[in-house]
Amino acid sequence: MSVPGRISILKLTFALLGIACVGAARAQDSSFAAQREEMFRQLQSERHLQDAQISALRSIFARSRFIGQGNPRIAEHPISSQECRNKIQNQGIRYENPEFEQICGGKYMAPLYDPEHESPQQAKVCIDQFEFPNIPCTYPVVWVRAREAAEICEALGERLCDAHEWEGACAGQLLPPDYRFDLAKGVGPSVAVERMRTAHNRFYEGKKNWSYGPNYQAGICAAASQKSPGCQGGGWEKCGSNTYPSGSFPGCHSPLGAYDLNGNAAEHMNLPLNPSEMASEGSQILGYTEMKGSWFIFDRYRAHPDWCRWRAPYWHGSRVMDAGSHSNYHLGFRCCKSLK
Repeated sequence: MSVPGRISILKLTFALLGIACVGAARAQDSSFAAQREEMFRQLQSERHLQDAQISALRSIFARSRFIGQGNPRIAEHPISSQECRNKIQNQGIRYENPEFEQICGGKYMAPLYDPEHESPQQAKVCIDQFEFPNIPCTYPVVWVRAREAAEICEALGERLCDAHEWEGACAGQLLPPDYRFDLAKGVGPSVAVERMRTAHNRFYEGKKNWSYGPNYQAGICAAASQKSPGCQGGGWEKCGSNTYPSGSFPGCHSPLGAYDLNGNAAEHMNLPLNPSEMASEGSQILGYTEMKGSWFIFDRYRAHPDWCRWRAPYWHGSRVMDAGSHSNYHLGFRCCKSLK
């Protein structure tokens, strides 16, 4: 074959490969878009969101190429949503709770309170029972920045939880805020976080517990999945969000009725470094990012402590409301709601 002929064949081959790649990318984009659309449909039908709320969510999601339930091209979920529904039905479990719904004014929320001194009806705050979208047997939303999580919660008339609220939901007892703001005075945020967390963790370490009990137990929560091959620190094309559907493990719940606080997806939370940054006190400024809980590989590899009141180092630290706050394939969130 002549040289021009070989060149023509090579050009045709590259052209066909280009068409194939574009086709695959479009198929992936279509699958990702369809995934989002199904989630919006479920939010409206299951949680009865209003059109204006759905419109606000669409606007937030549209600004990101990644917010969703993970890259559908590479995700390998251990079980499907339908398998989750079958499992729950076969066990006779219903996640609907009319008492909680009446107290919280919304579906799939749990009141937070101190059982030693209060009843559920005296709660002043509620927390999502599941990771967002807070619907049983759906995959958690990941690849969401802390700022975006705060905006999503706000669009629902809710807010990002303060660290002590998430910890109380997990431990089964909401205690008063215990932030050592005195240790944060006059120093930068990374030093302030380290000082505050050291004091906090030292105080609670002797009382550590998990959402389901006093000791870590494998097999209780959504923590037996695995990383994608080649996944190291992160990356949309390398790291599948290999999560379970929310509520797949009915035993993985706290005494206050919140699920998947351990395992499945880690969660954004607000860590205030002074009183003016407390979401629970109505702050719109918010403090600094903190990752709570653990994620879907922890029965295989416990990458860090994940007991309920453990506070993390200044990982990927930034203001919650920074436009470039951290996101990742195993990091999601849930919302809190202040009660009047």
